[in-house]
Amino acid sequence: MAGVNNKIKSTNDIELKDRLVAINRVTKVTKGGRTFSFAAIVVVGNEDGIVGWGLGKAGEVTTAIAKGVEAAKKNLIKVPLLRGTIPHEQIARFSGSEVFIKPAAPGTGVKAGGAMRAVLESVGVTDVLAKSKGSSNPHNLVKATIEALDQLRDAYTVAQNRGVSLEKVFKG
Repeated sequence: MAGVNNKIKSTNDIELKDRLVAINRVTKVTKGGRTFSFAAIVVVGNEDGIVGWGLGKAGEVTTAIAKGVEAAKKNLIKVPLLRGTIPHEQIARFSGSEVFIKPAAPGTGVKAGGAMRAVLESVGVTDVLAKSKGSSNPHNLVKATIEALDQLRDAYTVAQNRGVSLEKVFKG
């Protein structure tokens, strides 16, 4: 969306919880033998509308996770939530992954799998229906889910951008 800026500038006053989405072990074969390194995808969020993701690579798992958390804190976004769910349906693509998220009635829970579930729980969504199509690669799923959440707008923001009343947004 042009003109929508949901980026969070400061992370000092936000209490963030991190979730490990995936760890990938990479092997480099050289003349001297095999060298292992690890890549970790981490999602951080305050479970109240703020979420970010990061990728950390290192020779040890714990170091890779720590680097991922630091990277995630640098690209946080604010997501509008409406009574534990999202304001409207949204579709987003990243590379070969396509995600579809839809608001759900209270008590439904987070109906999402794998990488999408980690992102949605980190942002604080309690009721949502989600479907992923195409590639199930965790890297692309996390990025597509974050992109879908970044495109969400609440009715107040829409009314403000259009310069009309809140009632006019709903009734046309």
